[in-house]
Amino acid sequence: MSSVEAIESWGVVGAGGGGFPTHVKLRAKAEFILLNAAECEPLLHKDKELLRVYPDQVIAGLRQAQSLVGAREAVIGIKGKYKDVIELLRPKLPEAMRLAELADSYPSGDEFILVYDVTGRIIPPGKIPLAVGCVVINVETALNIARAAPVTRKFLTVAGAVARPVTVEVPVGVTFAEAIAMAGGATVPDPVVLVGGVMMGRLARDLSEPVTKTTGGLIVLGADHPLVHRYSLDWSAISRIGASACDQCSLCTELCPRYLLGHPIEPHKAMRSLGFNMAGEANVIGTQFCCECNLCTMISCPEDLDPKNVCTQNKRRLAAEGQRWAVEANPVRPELHLNNRRVPIGRLIRKLGLSAFKNVGPMANGTHAPKRVTLLLKQHAGAPAEAAVRAGDTVKVGDVIARPAADKLGAVLHASIAGRVAAITDSIVIEA
Repeated sequence: MSSVEAIESWGVVGAGGGGFPTHVKLRAKAEFILLNAAECEPLLHKDKELLRVYPDQVIAGLRQAQSLVGAREAVIGIKGKYKDVIELLRPKLPEAMRLAELADSYPSGDEFILVYDVTGRIIPPGKIPLAVGCVVINVETALNIARAAPVTRKFLTVAGAVARPVTVEVPVGVTFAEAIAMAGGATVPDPVVLVGGVMMGRLARDLSEPVTKTTGGLIVLGADHPLVHRYSLDWSAISRIGASACDQCSLCTELCPRYLLGHPIEPHKAMRSLGFNMAGEANVIGTQFCCECNLCTMISCPEDLDPKNVCTQNKRRLAAEGQRWAVEANPVRPELHLNNRRVPIGRLIRKLGLSAFKNVGPMANGTHAPKRVTLLLKQHAGAPAEAAVRAGDTVKVGDVIARPAADKLGAVLHASIAGRVAAITDSIVIEA
């Protein structure tokens, strides 16, 4: 049985994208621990493939996490459509662990939605799952706990405009270009990538960027794809177009998953802040509860406006100013139409112009041995780690190369290949 201290020493973080240090989560006590295998981003398959290929290890890691938090029950939340994976897992489950079959909708992987679907409990606005007795971890995070070793490798799906969509295992710090090559290379000239997914990811044009502990997927697209245009718009264009075209239809609010859970966020009211200087903070204060799922922008708005970025701009400003919504103590209640307004993944794929791509991501055989890796000092929630090596030092796989500063939230960083430390800036470069 691994201890919290051991998990901390291995540098385990949330591998689903958030990067929150896992040892901090596992110091809590909870009634439930949930394994988030919903993976609702279109074209991503990493978590489901890990459950297919490493079922015993993932279950063992979840069982260890369950023991550490003292949870009476562990639940694996996975889409019900993955019948083969469910049939593989079910006979392996130990006592006090069960499966919860989820809808094939977006954003079923949002931890607020997951907690509600599995337990029927609603996390209050501004709180975390622990507020309702839950801890949530990612599939790869559970695998890393079971591996009982420093985190030096990363699984991610490479999909979209590639020859063979696959899920690959690579050393942390390899370039996007190297990962794409493992999928047979891009099938479009001058490819770009959406890092982490098409809904909540970010656009990257530089394929020499490194894979981190939180990189869950690379969606390769041509530069002329509509999604690339969408992600290329700057704030001045977003605000100008939004101010001139929003007709306050409120569809963005009607499909907002946090609004449907009863949270005080109404994106259509935030849009008023673009066109009316006197709209008032009452219209935007609820944006602090935006989960940035992007449904309001990608699906809801009939004018192709960008309520999500309007919400996040206000969210960042409110945080900088220290403004907070005074949440009442009354219990939050879900909106009547919550289940009727879930967005099917198939519908999402068609709307986003992804139907031409294969929606698969089988685990690839073999690994990649890079000549060089770039390990960012900040690839987790909290403060950047501080280098524990110097340029010219020789390191082995698993050696500690950076640690969190004293009394700072962070994670230990390890060498992912053996070699020589070539440079240290905001990253550590190791040459094989």
